Amino acid sequence: MSDTIDATPLPTPAAPQGFWSTVREAIRGTQQDYTEGPIGRAIFLLAVPMVLEMVLESVFAVLDVFFVSKLGADAVAAVGITESLMTIIYAVAIGLSMGATATVARRIGEKDRDGAAVAAVQIIGLGVVFSLSLGVVGLLLAPKLLALLGASPGVIAVGRGYAMLMLGGNATVFLLYLINAVFRGAGDASIAMRVLWIGSAINIVLDPLLIFGIGPFPELGVTGAAIGNNVGRGVAVLIQLWTLARAKGGRIAIRREHLRFEPAVMGSILRLSGTAILQVLIGTASWLGLIRILTRFGSSAVAGYTIGIRIIIFAILPSWGLSNAGATMVGQNLGAQKPERAERAVWMAAFYNMLFLGSVGLVFIVLARPIITLFTSDPQVSGYGVDCLRIISYGFVFYAYGMVLEQAFNGAGDTWTPTYINLACFWLWEIPLAYVLATRTGLGPRGVFIAITVAFSTLAVVCAILFKRGKWKQKKV
Repeated sequence: MSDTIDATPLPTPAAPQGFWSTVREAIRGTQQDYTEGPIGRAIFLLAVPMVLEMVLESVFAVLDVFFVSKLGADAVAAVGITESLMTIIYAVAIGLSMGATATVARRIGEKDRDGAAVAAVQIIGLGVVFSLSLGVVGLLLAPKLLALLGASPGVIAVGRGYAMLMLGGNATVFLLYLINAVFRGAGDASIAMRVLWIGSAINIVLDPLLIFGIGPFPELGVTGAAIGNNVGRGVAVLIQLWTLARAKGGRIAIRREHLRFEPAVMGSILRLSGTAILQVLIGTASWLGLIRILTRFGSSAVAGYTIGIRIIIFAILPSWGLSNAGATMVGQNLGAQKPERAERAVWMAAFYNMLFLGSVGLVFIVLARPIITLFTSDPQVSGYGVDCLRIISYGFVFYAYGMVLEQAFNGAGDTWTPTYINLACFWLWEIPLAYVLATRTGLGPRGVFIAITVAFSTLAVVCAILFKRGKWKQKKV
């Protein structure tokens, strides 16, 4: 088939039956070969379940902080500071998942399903080892880590149990991320969507029950949120493993002959993932620097920032669906020796992402105050939250392109380029700028929010320049 782009790459409202039948196909699961046919349709089939996968995750992120906000500023600050610590765990999990997606997508593009299954086994094994190691450290040192980031004694008292459970129980985060990355790399985006929806739904139900002690459940405060989180994700992981073993209707199946240690495959994944972990660690750990600056201004500033960021995550997470769709298209089409098709898919996904995220950003700018007041009646916390939401939303159009382009590099197996970009934009640019604006110009927390917007916008421009040079097309995986 031709690799040319359709003039109308997505189903249009003029043909509603075709549009909705494509949506149903995307949600149910499809056997579409993403290396053939119209690029727009391929992106659509991948993106719909990936976006929906992230939608419920983003709904949970907002509801979680909504419930916790009823416990006061210290409880919200405890969640915010613990989330900053969790960025280390997320960095390793996401880094490994990038290696997983790139490797599995390349094998599927080469029509080597057994190779994809063997890679999946190595990926799961790596996830178990990493999560157990980090879990022990987090469980033992949680209170000290909270104090290291500037948490007050009141915040530590409230959030000690929450931090210990979230850090110690990180295996659910690891395996959920990694196995869903395997599904996405294989093109089974609908399976990843259903698994995450089940886990998030359980989490959403348990959160208020355990936080407030509704019915027969004990009142555990912010610690209840951590229990609900781990239970929901744990159930999702069990479903993932059952699906891989059952492998009915999917592109990847783990059978008994695949359950073996393959040093060469694991070494290749570790080389890819090692750089990707460093890449994400540089990006996500920069939030530790930002939270450390914000703690200078008290719990209200941290609480306002936490609420604002959770609402922003509400918009950003669905956008990751389009970014992941672009990464899968890159990996599979490079495997099929179609680099130009991969490039066109990335620019198309970035444009769709810009339309979506730009629209959401406009809503947040106009309605920042009424949105924030849904979460807190504290005027000081609300003020910080409004500033955070409004200022960061100004950069949403840039973020949309930056997210897709960075993931495209990773989908190609070129994990070093975005690593260098993250280092320059976040550690050499964002954190120094945030410190200067917050502490030397009188802007306070608002200076931190401005620095975030400037840094992510810079990242998008740099990514676009480097992506157009095309060196990622020659990367071997």
